[in-house]
Amino acid sequence: MTGEETPRDAVLRGLAHGRRLTDVVDVWSPEGWLEVDRRVRDAYRFGEPGLPRHDWLTATGPGTPEPADGRLLLALCTSDGRIREAALAHAAGRPVFLPLIALRTTDWAGPVRARARAVLAAELPGAEAGTLRLAVPVILRGRRRERGDAAFRMLEKTLATAPPEVIHALSGVRDRATRLFALDVALDRGLYTLEKLAEIAADDIHVEIRDRASAAVLAAGAPGESLGPLLASTCGRVRSAGVTALRKTGRAAEAEAFLFDRSGLVRACARWVLRQDGRDPVPLYRAACADPATVPDHAPFGLAECGDRATDLPALWALTAHERPRVRASAVAGLRRFDVADLARLFPLLDDPSPRVAWEATRTLRAWADRLPEAELLRRTGPGHPAHVRARALRLLGAADSAAYEETAGRLAEDPDPELRLRLRYLRARPRTSS
Repeated sequence: MTGEETPRDAVLRGLAHGRRLTDVVDVWSPEGWLEVDRRVRDAYRFGEPGLPRHDWLTATGPGTPEPADGRLLLALCTSDGRIREAALAHAAGRPVFLPLIALRTTDWAGPVRARARAVLAAELPGAEAGTLRLAVPVILRGRRRERGDAAFRMLEKTLATAPPEVIHALSGVRDRATRLFALDVALDRGLYTLEKLAEIAADDIHVEIRDRASAAVLAAGAPGESLGPLLASTCGRVRSAGVTALRKTGRAAEAEAFLFDRSGLVRACARWVLRQDGRDPVPLYRAACADPATVPDHAPFGLAECGDRATDLPALWALTAHERPRVRASAVAGLRRFDVADLARLFPLLDDPSPRVAWEATRTLRAWADRLPEAELLRRTGPGHPAHVRARALRLLGAADSAAYEETAGRLAEDPDPELRLRLRYLRARPRTSS
């Protein structure tokens, strides 16, 4: 490879000189297939030197060898529609090319489309799970194109009767769209037990898939044994679905534990379930916040979400001095929820040793930033204060539209403290009015 060779040159050269397809193309990435298709088409269209001819397409007779994978890929993607059409006959029976066959079903040239659709219709029904794992992501991407519905309809027909293990294999690919499509097929065909759906809802890395699976569990009646994974999920939306289902399964009392969940959505669902069961959550929050030794981390904010400002403010103020930072931060957030404007008491919370608490204090003080003492904010940006306090004081200067903001920000950006410089890069990339 010469020093002048571009990444595209390297791809084309590798394909032309017999390198394995998997060494040149990321065959497991639909974007990889789309990109190599575009690169090859452009290279031939603009007549780049060194590209192979496709004379092998006219070779006939017994014993004529099939082209190497690289040569066939170049022919399937070239800018000449007649060559693309002829190459499709050689792609049949070679599973690795099913993604490109699917792409050619959306081709602008009618004869190429027709040949590709005929080949795909013959190849798709008998394709093995591994081959479909390659092709389905590309078919789903191709559906976005003007002529992409034909391949998608073939795929739907194939998967409607495919063995369950094929659907299970597709649900394990890294492509989110494919996994979501496989889940829809599995739901339509009833291939998953409620326990399996609950497991997907609890563990999948994509929110849309978790939501779809948890909705299916709830729609099926959510028997008690399927709720465990939902309630234990790391995703608040999934936990909230599980908490909501507690009422249907006669387990409303279990919602009490979720009054103190870290997710506001889960807390709201827990309060709803308890109220439907005839229980008022407010006394439960008050009791939890009354004992500093056992108060749950998120109980103070939960109290502010449903309590009474006049009655519950003293408890929140008291908890801003709690020994645990999470409790202090929750209490400060609760003060903001109650729209507290006691700046003389709020302002010192900016100095909390916990970055989490200082962040909540900044969010709470931001609404009154123009009423804060500028000299005190500037002092807190100086050496001797923790990096998180200095950065948050600068943020409040920006929220107050202080004339000293830019100069102070420039000074802190050159500070020897690496943590502060890192925080400054993040803060200066955001609007001044954001928290």
